[in-house]
Amino acid sequence: MKEDIIAPENLVYEKPSLMNDTPMHYCPGCSHGVVHKLVAEVIEEMGMQDKAVGVSPVGCSVFAYRYIDIDWSEAAHGRAPAVATGIKRCWPDRLVFTYQGDGDLACIGTAETIHALNRGENITIIFINNAIYGMTGGQMAPTTLLGQKTVTCPYGRTPELHGYPLKMTEIAATLQGTCYVTRQSVDTVAAIRSAKKAIRKAFEASMQGKGSSLVEITSTCNSGWKLSPVKANEWLREKMFEFYPKGDLKNTIDE
Repeated sequence: MKEDIIAPENLVYEKPSLMNDTPMHYCPGCSHGVVHKLVAEVIEEMGMQDKAVGVSPVGCSVFAYRYIDIDWSEAAHGRAPAVATGIKRCWPDRLVFTYQGDGDLACIGTAETIHALNRGENITIIFINNAIYGMTGGQMAPTTLLGQKTVTCPYGRTPELHGYPLKMTEIAATLQGTCYVTRQSVDTVAAIRSAKKAIRKAFEASMQGKGSSLVEITSTCNSGWKLSPVKANEWLREKMFEFYPKGDLKNTIDE
């Protein structure tokens, strides 16, 4: 049987050189893999391969170091911004960023996140918000929407019992130390391109010493949501974008 060979110029997808061949552990349809690709592309295009340092704490993002061939540092649950602060202050010429989920960043790491951003540390925080604890079984997160069902709020989140969802990106936009705060997604090709531009802008701002940046990626967790990848993207657009609207919330870089 003749083997079909696709000419390189006809390939729709080209893997960034910083992405290795390790099979990803993420569930099919998960947003993490797409964001990994964007981070790798931006670092490569900036020529920062040898000066990039990522910090990944606990959660689905904990294995990011397995897929992107740059220097990585592990951090305790929620403490990535504190670790990133130390790295950037010791090596100010490095491109330092954290890669965190909503349970990590907006719950146990709330203090570290807010204070690092408020100090204006020259780091970028990449915030994957899928409104649920994905790795540990689908528990309610601080970002879980009202009415959304999880294993720890099986009848839906209610404000009387569980409080309201936490909008970390809106909080970050009010802090004096932040220079760029944005909310993006990767559910369409256009959205992926926009998210890549946002990551690039944040990385460049950190290297220019302009302050802290937070790039939220409103994401899917089809396993935690108990939906197919297609249905998860539909739910993302119908529910998540209503409460977490996309776009730049703060941009002092271009002023």
